[in-house]
Amino acid sequence: MTPSENPVPPESQEGRTGTGYLVGFALPSPLRNWIGMAGLLCAAGGGFSFLLLFLLDLFAPYSNPYVGVVAYLIAPGIGLLGVVVMVIGALIQRRQLKEAAPGAPPPFLSIDTNRPRDRRRLVYFFFGSIVFLTLVSLGSYRSYHFMESVSFCGQACHVPMKPEFTTYQNSPHARVSCSECHIGEGAEWYVKAKISGMYQTYATTFDKFERPIATPIKNLRPAQETCEHCHWPKKFIGNTDRTYTRFLGDDKNTPYSVRLLLKVGGGDPTNGPVGGIHWHMNVGNKVEYVATDEKRETIPWVRMTDPQGVVTEFVTPDFKGPPDKGQIRRMDCMDCHNRPSHIFQSPNDAVDLALSVGRIDRKIPGIKREAVALLDASYSTETEALEKIATGLHDKYASDPRLKETISEVQRIFKQNFFPEMKANWKAYPTNTGHKEWPGCFRCHDGQHRTPDGKQSIKANDCTACHVILAQGTEAEMEKMTAKGEAFHHPGGDFGDMKCFECHGSAAK
Repeated sequence: MTPSENPVPPESQEGRTGTGYLVGFALPSPLRNWIGMAGLLCAAGGGFSFLLLFLLDLFAPYSNPYVGVVAYLIAPGIGLLGVVVMVIGALIQRRQLKEAAPGAPPPFLSIDTNRPRDRRRLVYFFFGSIVFLTLVSLGSYRSYHFMESVSFCGQACHVPMKPEFTTYQNSPHARVSCSECHIGEGAEWYVKAKISGMYQTYATTFDKFERPIATPIKNLRPAQETCEHCHWPKKFIGNTDRTYTRFLGDDKNTPYSVRLLLKVGGGDPTNGPVGGIHWHMNVGNKVEYVATDEKRETIPWVRMTDPQGVVTEFVTPDFKGPPDKGQIRRMDCMDCHNRPSHIFQSPNDAVDLALSVGRIDRKIPGIKREAVALLDASYSTETEALEKIATGLHDKYASDPRLKETISEVQRIFKQNFFPEMKANWKAYPTNTGHKEWPGCFRCHDGQHRTPDGKQSIKANDCTACHVILAQGTEAEMEKMTAKGEAFHHPGGDFGDMKCFECHGSAAK
């Protein structure tokens, strides 16, 4: 007699027939068939995946908001799918009960190892379960680590993140992961990262992101909790020797270099004299300010508290104070080093670099001028820009044997620094480490910030405050170095009190 003709009663959970085994399970209605059992396995896999990702995310040194997409959306979705399959199994079971003879006992799942079909099903189910749970485990683990990777942050949301990902790869922080700066550790930032990550997913899916991505990021963790994990704020730097090589826009692409000492200094008296650019660090001096624009380029109010606790306020003539407490920001690393990883080079700087290292031959007449003009033109798409760059250079230097390499290099510069689809380039993002293209230092050191009684002012227009020019000029003139320093001589003549960014900056283009 077959098991279906003489089923094992639920209270007898194991029976024997011949040399094989007949096993009966008194299971809930949704699990009295193979479909219900498969649903249970799927739900278990989703639950296991969620638990694994949750624990990995909970104990990781840095939290990644995108992990939440898998842990709190996809993994529960797999579990929900399992429940749906179990419901389907229950419906099938219900139909079988309706079709059964009156008075027949409720069916239950039975496995008779004497029957080849049952043996095959048992083997398939057993190994299928192992394979499924193994894949779920490996997939969850790999998904977690992939979502922590720089590639995921930069390429999963390809259109909005393309400018940031490209410029990051060519930055001084190219080997620091995105999460180390943008997320970090701590329960508060864990929650903020989850909320931010969910919104970013929504914005990318429904094309709700800004063009260009707005900065500064208001919910970024303080520099003391990010930058200072690697950069020791009390370190004394002293003077740093730098040489800047530029090329004029004439037919000879005349080189003009400046070698100078940057007075970086330090802010902690226990490690060196307090002074230089790093005097502003909040190790010893406390500097606060109020910015009246989103990009923090207009600063009408500054308050300085020295190590002895003496407070001095500086205001511009047009400032109507006092400032609201919520407006005041304490100065930190990011107020000067505001583009530490996503650096968009200006056409002048990018072409100067290519000329100085030989990627563009400086013997090509007027190539600095022509390349800068093509890079700085307005384009709707990257494809259009690359075509017009090639056409423009071909029209100018059609017979030059160096044309192919020159076109390739200028196009490379464009692809690494200009992103028309996102409206992202050097003009969209102020850079405050300096004063060449943007006000930077001159946001405060402009001669307009004075104490209310007018007796004190923030030092302004003093080149020697931050650097000492050792040599400048053509290649021959660069061999003559002056240790005590000299005044800056602009190659185009004396421009009086005009500041660098007023001519070289985005507003002048």
